[in-house]
Amino acid sequence: PLQEEIIRDALAGRDVIAVLPTGGGKSLCFQLPVLVRSGLAVVVSPLIALMKDQVDALSVAGIPATYLSSTLDHDESRERMRGLREGRYRLLYVAPERLLRPGFLASLAHLDVRFVAVDEAHCISQWGHDFRPEYRRLADLRDTFPDAPVMALSATAPARVRADIATSLRLRDPRTYVASFDRPNLLYRVEPASDARQQLQALLRRRRGEQGILYAHSRRAAERLAEGLLHAPTFW
Repeated sequence: PLQEEIIRDALAGRDVIAVLPTGGGKSLCFQLPVLVRSGLAVVVSPLIALMKDQVDALSVAGIPATYLSSTLDHDESRERMRGLREGRYRLLYVAPERLLRPGFLASLAHLDVRFVAVDEAHCISQWGHDFRPEYRRLADLRDTFPDAPVMALSATAPARVRADIATSLRLRDPRTYVASFDRPNLLYRVEPASDARQQLQALLRRRRGEQGILYAHSRRAAERLAEGLLHAPTFW
């Protein structure tokens, strides 16, 4: 839902804010417009692992994409920059910290950048759950690429955060799309805690043979719980 509308606006050169749930197809919303048009898309992403996964998936599909991060050595980074200057890539994924290094944006200004996507855009807002100060400086993208439409994407951005995103990125009359987060296949239930160990044992017995996630309040508690599950069969 909403992918077609978002993509049409992107192709029309409009700024867009897209709030879609995890698994809702955010990546296609900025990848497809890039492939329909010419030029390079710059995708700002805060997670190196996510950048690598997306670039790997695009490469398997035959779409030339690359990323720049602190995990690359100097020679590899230089080779990828050469590829960008030669027009060998259609998408460049980069972390905000790398993007805002002195001189880096200036080097991108010489490339044929036609589109900018800011993933996990809630990181821009101090009202967001994962605020990152570097994101507040992404308005510099507007100065460097004044003609490139900007798409801000998130899986979690209430109205106050969306307004902050629009202001911080200096979006121009952005179209905003917010998908439904109702998941009929998911059930959320809160139960009062009495004896956590006994409750967990009962849960594991009921869900024997199934998969799940157990959250703990600290790393130490998580490790202690994992140790108990692995080495104490009587635990469950």
